[in-house]
Amino acid sequence: MIFIIKVTTNKEERAVELIADRVTKKSLNVFSIAKPHGLKGYIFLEAVDRESAEEAAFNLPYVKGIVGQPVTYEQVKSMLQPTVETLNINKDDIVEMIAEPFKKEKAKVIRVDKAKGEAVVSLLGAAVPIPVTVKVDNLRVVRRDELEEEKNED
Repeated sequence: MIFIIKVTTNKEERAVELIADRVTKKSLNVFSIAKPHGLKGYIFLEAVDRESAEEAAFNLPYVKGIVGQPVTYEQVKSMLQPTVETLNINKDDIVEMIAEPFKKEKAKVIRVDKAKGEAVVSLLGAAVPIPVTVKVDNLRVVRRDELEEEKNED
């Protein structure tokens, strides 16, 4: 059974650590704990039953409680499995970072590793160009390379 646990926003990782420590110390029937990418204020906990989930999360800092009824894996699969096949970032694209620590910074794509779902970018606002490797789901394409645009117009 998968339970959705409401936690303090931006404290999801700390809440996962605290729950994992309690599960280990008390040998609870909890199989996994996940912090879904892009979903703030919630974590997923897979346990045998609601009692195990409640015992794992009860009265911990940053944990606010279990939300509603258990969900199925099919309902949360899209938040847990990365989708690299929808990758549409190419070399020389101008992108905007949409995740910390470089949020709202513009960068030029130097290289794309589709297998890993990562891109190496060079920040445009930096005085010295430093390559930074980021996950492609943390990037948004702002402008395509002019050569590609010309090919698409023909």
